[in-house]
Amino acid sequence: MRKQVIAGNWKMNGTIASGSILIEAFTSFLGDKDLDCEIVVCPPFTALERAVSLTKNTQVSVGAQNMDYHDAGAFTGEVSPLMLMEIGVSYVIIGHSERREYYGETDAMVNEKIKSAFFHSLQPIVCVGESLEQREANETISFIHGQLKRALQDIPADQVEKLIIAYEPIWAIGTGKTATADQAEEVCKSIREYIAELYTPNVADLVRIQYGGSVKANNAREILSEPNIDGALVGGASLIVDEFNEIIMAAQDVSK
Repeated sequence: MRKQVIAGNWKMNGTIASGSILIEAFTSFLGDKDLDCEIVVCPPFTALERAVSLTKNTQVSVGAQNMDYHDAGAFTGEVSPLMLMEIGVSYVIIGHSERREYYGETDAMVNEKIKSAFFHSLQPIVCVGESLEQREANETISFIHGQLKRALQDIPADQVEKLIIAYEPIWAIGTGKTATADQAEEVCKSIREYIAELYTPNVADLVRIQYGGSVKANNAREILSEPNIDGALVGGASLIVDEFNEIIMAAQDVSK
């Protein structure tokens, strides 16, 4: 059975101090609970080192929200995988729609970042998703398949099977709108089927697929109960202690 992954993307929110309070609240709530799911928090870059320190010997891991695929060089403002490794980060979000829309990140760049993440033993969470216009034009599946084909170019099967793919419909990110459980399952199932075409059914069966897009405590259980959904990439709700804790426990309940 695939292990659920609940990841909180804090985006450009919080300080080292406020992030520390959140993490201490999460780790205190989880305590020594015997969890069957993975928990990841992704603070801003400035708070990563403190987050790693605070989560040491807990059930919470730390991810970055982005990275450059170069190890070093004249890339002003960027953060390399070596820098993330040095402070003990374990996960990295790649290809979030906000990176694509606001900063011109392409599928080719996503591909290079996936390769770099695996080379440096970082766990990539790779985001895909369609706009409202694409959904209304019935282009959702073909668009996402295209994203996957380009992002996975020359990625070997033994790495693909370790991927976490986050399906995040752009129209549901930060809007309060959420895909229904059936809508989310339909796309996540199609992602798994397409990976089976690109690789093998066995590889596809091992890939974990999250749903992201206004996931909250009141809809998490229904979404996470779907057979092809293996967790959630949580935005605003990951900044609210009780909300995030309830989402974690929903994942734990459906994992039993």
